[in-house]
Amino acid sequence: MTGGSLAPRTGSYGSLQLPGIFNNNNNNINFNYNGKPIARKTSAKMLFSGPREKDRFLPFVCCLFLGRRKVAMLLLCVLALLVFTLGSLTVNKENTTPNVNQRMGNIDPYGKQVASNPTLVTPGVPYGKQVASNPALVTPGVDNMPKYRNSSMQNDKRKSNKNKVQHPLSPHPCESFAFPPPPPPGFRRPGPRPCPVCYLPVEQAIASMPSSPSASPVLQNLTYVLDENPVNTESHGGSDFGGYPSLKQRKDSYDIKESMTVHCGFVKGSTPGRRTGFDIDESDLKQLDQFHEVIVASAIFGNYDVVQQPQNISAAATKNIPFYMFIDEETEAYMKNSSVLDSNKRIGLWRIIVVHNIPYSDARRNGKIPKLLLHRIFPNVRYSIWIDGKLKLVVDPYQILERFLWRQNANFAISRHYKRFDVFVEAEANKAAGKYDNSSIDNQIEFYKSEGLTPYSETKLPITSDVPEGCVIVREHIPITNLFTCLWFNEVDRFTARDQLSFSTVRDKIMAKVSWSVNMFLDCERRNFVIQAYHRDLLEHMAPPPPRVARTQYPRVPPDTNVGNSRKKSPARRGKGDKKSGSKRHRKIVAGNKDNNISF
Repeated sequence: MTGGSLAPRTGSYGSLQLPGIFNNNNNNINFNYNGKPIARKTSAKMLFSGPREKDRFLPFVCCLFLGRRKVAMLLLCVLALLVFTLGSLTVNKENTTPNVNQRMGNIDPYGKQVASNPTLVTPGVPYGKQVASNPALVTPGVDNMPKYRNSSMQNDKRKSNKNKVQHPLSPHPCESFAFPPPPPPGFRRPGPRPCPVCYLPVEQAIASMPSSPSASPVLQNLTYVLDENPVNTESHGGSDFGGYPSLKQRKDSYDIKESMTVHCGFVKGSTPGRRTGFDIDESDLKQLDQFHEVIVASAIFGNYDVVQQPQNISAAATKNIPFYMFIDEETEAYMKNSSVLDSNKRIGLWRIIVVHNIPYSDARRNGKIPKLLLHRIFPNVRYSIWIDGKLKLVVDPYQILERFLWRQNANFAISRHYKRFDVFVEAEANKAAGKYDNSSIDNQIEFYKSEGLTPYSETKLPITSDVPEGCVIVREHIPITNLFTCLWFNEVDRFTARDQLSFSTVRDKIMAKVSWSVNMFLDCERRNFVIQAYHRDLLEHMAPPPPRVARTQYPRVPPDTNVGNSRKKSPARRGKGDKKSGSKRHRKIVAGNKDNNISF
């Protein structure tokens, strides 16, 4: 190659010597007083004799100085950067669409809105106050919390500040918690997945428990209707267990007053579980009447699920929090035949409560009784956590209560659906999946439409969803939450057992009367503390796993001690007849012997 040297070179690999640094192998480099190396004067003709040589010169210099491997890695990095940039542009294009219905299609727990427009958030000002003063910060279907804040939905802006309890830990240890960045486009796993949640240690969570009950807005005294001989006077559904409330009684139940009497199941007796339908043994009733700060409850009816044992439960929770599992006689018989249930009526942490004289033929509807009416079965309990029978609890109950109730100054928490936000869309999905009779779903939706139900839109902000994922309910037992679940149960009793369809109707009617709201947290946060299993019928129809093939273990051969000595000796030259039968050369000769290559 012709051309002048651009800088002094070192003695190895022809690399350029940096200005001002001497080479130990060659100290005869001359520097001028400005600290710059003296380069040989070279004309432009000497550098490149033609355009073809110039084109060949540049790749040669890159390969010479960087090496072929480094050049290949550099090209791969440039290609990856290009793909990442194109993917980012695609994501930004999806986020900037003005269609509300499209934005409600998916949940993003990573705060894309704030990331794409950081000027929306004022540093040092609580995000809930900014939303109250500027509703444009919130977009339905997108998690609207800043990345440096926790992502649970803020309480309704109408909630009175005087009812809020100052958290004992100030500033909160999870104040600066943020979701990790989202995965690159195209690398996301399909389906809903759990996301990180910041929990306090169990000791700090217990210390965060409020010393007094939360204030119940307006409603202070709630009693329940008793009717030993209920009569159905209207065409709409209902049951003897629910008491057949009329449409007028239903309307009056949403007129919130200081003292109220409403239908709330168990209408045939003064003590729930005692000759009221959904009957419970006397020994169990005495235990359910005891005072508890916190309980965890679940149910399995119709032998529909397999009992899931909680995990990661602290010693304090094991000692102080009872775990109750309600089952019917069918499930009890199966457990006894399979030797799962012992004489103490315990399965691990679960205390089994057998229910007799169940009021409904539908096991799913029977399960709504303990799910929504726990305050009636446990009259002396402050907090409860309900989980469906198919779920396994994997986080301590104290940590769950602190995260979703006490930290948020909330008294009712439920996760929103991971995909759907609109009741009309949820109804169509239930019909498509065969969850319930299609005509019954249509009748329920038509009734709600006649009362003014409309598709979800931005007018409902800051409410971000009308559809819950109702398999987990975290609540405090105070009059307003007791009323909410009573009226919610009445809708399930009157219409279909799909409680997702009636949730928003009951919530919105109560919120229109009093300053109260529901903490609807992200579904991915729910999946952080419960793990969903399959129903029993699905497990029984699944193909069994393939049997494990036992590998034959051969005895170990001791190493040959003469190997090292044989290597030291120079082997004598072998003849053709002395070649080893197992050598590569022998196999090659057999495969391609000259004598066998006969031409015809």
